Amino acid sequence: MIYTVTFNPSLDYFVTVDDFNIGIANKTTSELILPGGKGINVSVVLKNLGVDNTAIFFKAGFIGDEIEKRIKDRGIKAESIPVKEGSSRINLKLRSIDGTEINGMGPYITDDKIDELMVKLDKIGEDDTLVLAGSIPDSVPDTIYSDIMARLDGRGVRIIVDATRNLLVNVLKYKPFLIKPNNYELGDVFGVKLDTRESVLPYAKRLREMGARNVIVSLAGEGGVLIDEDGNTYMSEAPKGRLVNSVGAGDSMVAGFLAGYLERQDMEYAFKMGLAAGSASAFSEFLATKEEVETVYKSIAG
Repeated sequence: MIYTVTFNPSLDYFVTVDDFNIGIANKTTSELILPGGKGINVSVVLKNLGVDNTAIFFKAGFIGDEIEKRIKDRGIKAESIPVKEGSSRINLKLRSIDGTEINGMGPYITDDKIDELMVKLDKIGEDDTLVLAGSIPDSVPDTIYSDIMARLDGRGVRIIVDATRNLLVNVLKYKPFLIKPNNYELGDVFGVKLDTRESVLPYAKRLREMGARNVIVSLAGEGGVLIDEDGNTYMSEAPKGRLVNSVGAGDSMVAGFLAGYLERQDMEYAFKMGLAAGSASAFSEFLATKEEVETVYKSIAG
């Protein structure tokens, strides 16, 4: 079974405002509300690709209840951990100004709720896959992903981590199956600016030397790079298409890679499936469907 964990899920409120102006009332011309958070996005795309999975997440207040409802409406098994203090997030995504977002803080997660999560994760074992993805509320220590990996160490769990800075670096000693920084996040770890596929290679290799078994780096319009556990390098430019919505593209890459790997245990195929899923979501109003991913994959595979 595949499990995703999202500490800070959200309702993502996508709006379009024509001729946006500061200091006055602006009216939307289109609106869309979706359940969000990186782990949730991975779960959605996996389900779209026909891969069953379980989404584990913290929820708070009526917003948390709505997030859970919308996850279940998509046919995804949901295991929520209710939190009393604060509220789950609403994230505003302003489509008419690309990349402009206002993201909420999320609830206060107490130690006893972390313990509840750990108990849920204790059921995971040999040949299961766990995806740890996204940001955490300020109340959670940045060792949390490594704490989870330490608890599961030696159980044969395939663990994927999509995170930034210390959340990512702290897990490397536990040898995660896959990590997926983007080029900006990878550059942030090492204090450098990385703009091209060739420039990310030495730093992706360093993360592998530090413990990650496989490292995939997304570069938006520049495509992606994979360094696998045997030292093989795969690089590809981005598939051609019109950017519609960049939210969730990186999460879709994780889902596509995982679906491809579980299907064939072939790294090159998994890499291409990751690129296809990430690009298909970027070319779509919503997270990619199976048909959209298959169409983009055909353009990559030739």
